[in-house]
Amino acid sequence: MQSKTSIRAQVGTLIFATSAIQLGIGFFNTFIALRVALEFDAAVAGLVLSSYFAGFTAGAYFCTRIIVRYGHIRGYAAFAGMVVAATALMPILVEPVPWLVSRTVIGFGCAGLFVTAESWLNAKAASSQRGRVFSIYMVGLFVALAFGQLLIGRVDLDAETGFSIVVALFAAALVLVSTTRAEQPQSAVIAYLPLGKLSRAAPVAVAGVTLSGLIAAAFYALIPIWMQDQAMSGGTIGVFMLTAVLGGLAFQVPVGSLSDRIDRRTMLVILGIGLAVASFGLLLLLPRSLRVVLPLAALFGGFMSSLYPICIAHAHERMPADQVVAVSGRLILANGLGSVIGPLVGMPLMERFGIDGVFYLMAAAALLLAGFAARRRRITESPPHLDRTFTILTPQPTPQAHDPAGATTHDPAGGTPHDPAGGTAHDPADGAALDPAARDPAEVAEPPREQA
Repeated sequence: MQSKTSIRAQVGTLIFATSAIQLGIGFFNTFIALRVALEFDAAVAGLVLSSYFAGFTAGAYFCTRIIVRYGHIRGYAAFAGMVVAATALMPILVEPVPWLVSRTVIGFGCAGLFVTAESWLNAKAASSQRGRVFSIYMVGLFVALAFGQLLIGRVDLDAETGFSIVVALFAAALVLVSTTRAEQPQSAVIAYLPLGKLSRAAPVAVAGVTLSGLIAAAFYALIPIWMQDQAMSGGTIGVFMLTAVLGGLAFQVPVGSLSDRIDRRTMLVILGIGLAVASFGLLLLLPRSLRVVLPLAALFGGFMSSLYPICIAHAHERMPADQVVAVSGRLILANGLGSVIGPLVGMPLMERFGIDGVFYLMAAAALLLAGFAARRRRITESPPHLDRTFTILTPQPTPQAHDPAGATTHDPAGGTPHDPAGGTAHDPADGAALDPAARDPAEVAEPPREQA
């Protein structure tokens, strides 16, 4: 069995590498938003910026096949390499089409990186500690996001320095993960999972990540635009947004720890109601002085940013552990779809009703999630803490070690992969998790000679 120190070192390496990637993403998204305004007109700039989310959504849909076939380590390296190559090409080919394609590839690679990291973390963490592990992961992402914003003021928008920073960060993460000797999870069954099946098994989680994406995208895309239209300085906008990010950071560990002790759907009810209250508070107070608004901005950011990790932890309790990669991929897909919808719906509301329309949209989405989670909490039982069914193996020297061909079959008519032994069963009536007594215990192979 692996020691606790070994597990912590492996999880720590993964979190550190993914935080470096988030630092690059946080910096690059803001940098590109400012750079495209200098290079292209408004219509082209909008297409270039939106292409990232299109690629991200496509990556969330397709990347699970890459991870299952080639493994977490090789998959992580491949996705990071895609981002490095696409980013390096952008300062060389400063044209609308190459930039649109590059941003799409970058979004695809980033989705793959997050699916790989989140499924890997969920496989390594015990169910009783999953909330805390994921909270630490989110803390790393939030700290990196904050530092990424601080880099903007130190970079010349017209120079290639910004692209070089992103290439360096992603390359460093690639080296960290691809050279690790940490054991990676291997699924015994190919992890294709229709979104509809996940929605039936964990409806609250799917609804939660979708609405979380809608709320977060509307907030981060539309609030700064409105503040700029109100003639607020860039420093004021930056302080407001940074406060929301830091609020999200402050909430991660306590909310994650509490969610390990109570039903996670109850936690989502609390977060949804709190987010709606904070939305109405900001609606009443903006655009007053920062000293009045910032405390509410921190609360809003805390409630908003806690929805996603709680939904992920809840989904993995509802699904068998051999589908951990597919579950993470489908949740990121749902979150990406919500992220696309948020600005599309919020922009017309803001044009017609001003900032009030955006806050009403976010409050309505939060209350919808709270009501749905409360209803499901009343009609279905809490899921038990399940043992994972992953077989933990030492890193394999060839991709064939991760080839699922021997574990699964495919519908010759073109259907989805399925388990030849009959797969796993869920009660569609209430989405309850598998009976632990009906599942094989987790198998652990002899640990490697050295641990990363």
